[in-house]
Amino acid sequence: MITIDDILAARPRIAPYVRSTPLERSRTLSAELGAHVYLKCELFQRTGSFKPRGAFNQLLALTPEERAGGVVGVSGGNYAQALADAGRTLGAPTTICMPDTAPRASVEATRAYGAAVELSPTFPEVFARAEALRAAGARLLHPFDDPHQMAGAGTLGLEIHEALPQVTDVVISIGGGGLFTGVTIALEALVAGIRVWGVETDGAHAMGAALEAGRVVPFTPTSLARTLSAPYVAEDALTVMRRHADRHVVVSDREAFEAARFLLERTKLNAELAASCTLAAVRRMRERFGPDDHVVLVICGGNVSLDDWGLYMRTFSPEA
Repeated sequence: MITIDDILAARPRIAPYVRSTPLERSRTLSAELGAHVYLKCELFQRTGSFKPRGAFNQLLALTPEERAGGVVGVSGGNYAQALADAGRTLGAPTTICMPDTAPRASVEATRAYGAAVELSPTFPEVFARAEALRAAGARLLHPFDDPHQMAGAGTLGLEIHEALPQVTDVVISIGGGGLFTGVTIALEALVAGIRVWGVETDGAHAMGAALEAGRVVPFTPTSLARTLSAPYVAEDALTVMRRHADRHVVVSDREAFEAARFLLERTKLNAELAASCTLAAVRRMRERFGPDDHVVLVICGGNVSLDDWGLYMRTFSPEA
C-alpha cells in the first residue's frame, strides 16, 4: 500500500511533465444540490485524462537504460494515450496492446502520440501478446494496479487540498481503482474527516463485485463507460474502499449520460461517462450533503468522440 510520502515524492518528479488542472466552483450545481460544488477539471490534463500522472511516474522510476529497452502497456483507451505520450517524451520506445474493439479515436490518438499499437481479437490474446513482449525484454507497465501509477494519480489529491483546504467531500469514479486509491490516501492524510466517494456504473462495477464477494474477482464489463471497464479492481483499492463501504455508489449508464449531457450543455465540459458518473452519484445522494459542505467532483477524462456521442444518443433516445 502506498503512503502519503510516496505521493509527495511523486509530485516534484512528474511536475515538469503534467499540468496542474483547474478547480472551478459551479454555481448551477451548488444551487441544485444545496452545497458548494466544484469540478476538478482533469480532462484538461495531457492526453485528456488523469492517466499521465501515473504513466510518467512509472517511467521515471525506471533507469534510462531500462526506458531505452522499451515499455509495453495494455489499454483500451486513456492509459494507452498517456503511456504513448510519456514514452515519447522520455525516450522510451512504447508498444500498446489493445483489443480490436478499442475505439477508433483512441487507437489513432495512441499512434499519433508515437506508440506502436498491436491489436488482438480478444482480451486474453491482448494480455498474451503483452506478456510475450515482456518476456522479450520490454518493461510491462500496468494501467492501474501499480504503486507508482497510484502515487502519481494521488498527486491530484494534493492539488485539490491546496486549491480548496476546506474540502469535505471528493467524488471519484473507480475503474481499476488506481486513482481512487491514490487520491483517498492523499486526502485522508491531509484533511481530517474527509469523505471520498467511489463511483461505478452498472456493468463496470468491478469494485462492487469485489465488495460483494469479499475479495478481488474477475469481471467482464458491459457498461458504455468504457474507460471504467477494468477486468478486476486492484487489491489495494478494495482494501481502501472496505474502510468506508457505504461510500460506494453505482449509477446507471443512463444517469451518467444525462449528467454528461448536462456538463456539456451547461459547463461546456465534454466529459466521459467515466467522469460524469460522479455528478450522477451526487444527484442520487444529494441528501448526504448540506450548505456547509464543499464537494469536489473529479472530472477525470474527456476523450469522448462524436462516434461516442452518436452511440449515446441512439442508446438513450426516447424510442430506445
